[in-house]
Amino acid sequence: MLKSDSYPTPASSATVPVRTPANVLSVKVIGSLQIVRDGVTLSAKDFGGPKPRQILEILLINLGNPVSKDKLISLLWNGNPPAEALPTLESYVSVLRRNLQPGAGKNGVLRTTTGGYVIDRTLVDVDLARFERSVRLAHQCEPIEGLKLMQEALAFADAPLLGDELLPAWAEEERDLHAARVTEAKLFAAETATAVGAYDLAITWANQITAQDALNERAWTSLILALEASGRHTEGLQSYERCRRIMHRELGCSPGPALKAAHARLLQATADSEGELSDVLSALLLLHNQISRTGVEVPAATPAAGKSLREAGNVLNSFLRRALAAA
Repeated sequence: MLKSDSYPTPASSATVPVRTPANVLSVKVIGSLQIVRDGVTLSAKDFGGPKPRQILEILLINLGNPVSKDKLISLLWNGNPPAEALPTLESYVSVLRRNLQPGAGKNGVLRTTTGGYVIDRTLVDVDLARFERSVRLAHQCEPIEGLKLMQEALAFADAPLLGDELLPAWAEEERDLHAARVTEAKLFAAETATAVGAYDLAITWANQITAQDALNERAWTSLILALEASGRHTEGLQSYERCRRIMHRELGCSPGPALKAAHARLLQATADSEGELSDVLSALLLLHNQISRTGVEVPAATPAAGKSLREAGNVLNSFLRRALAAA
């Protein structure tokens, strides 16, 4: 099993070298829209206005797949197009071509198809496509190679999709879908990192998810299992307690079986270690186990005694949680 320091800290997209072949546009849609053409960087303001830029963004998100004119019209005008929508759309595309591929006319990266338009995927290198390709390959690899691919993928995903497009509803929907895919990728990356012993990476990614979605039980599970595997038992117990409180407050339920099993292992591991907290935990665990066994065996004729024992068990559970939260 490899150690955590065998892997570098997750990089940002700015640190990942992008080698683009000649005559291929280098495109960035995660974060601010940016295109590099023949060594010249074009930004969102260089595409002939908001509507031509949005056409380009829609086509890039659907890379290699034709988008019909009807679909573009619906997205651009949010389902309420003007009477002259079709000629207006075609004029926007002409403006976009002049700015995106000067001198190439209809033979550049933006192609006309039957009833619509498409971006020729052989003539562009898009960060979003790189992200999706690396994630797809990572699921097909052995864990060690898969982890490297996930690091590469997540290096591209350090900002919202189309971060500068704040108004169109279609952009918000695409952004939400992409954010969900990034979360899923981080979960897979964290689980893969734990599997190969790269615990620090797993903890980093799992913490990022729980910070954004405190009800993601899979992320809490990944975090706590990584903390357990790395021997950080007290931190694991504290994380479990945070998870338990949030789930109880927001959902009115307790963590699932996998987290409860990890919690029991962490308690036992802490009790088996040295120190004042371990002594207290050892004594309380012993007493709790005795109460639990006695509570099961209490005769039906003595319900009051059974109730007292159950209440004592609840007190012990409460004390353990407070002790771990303060540790």
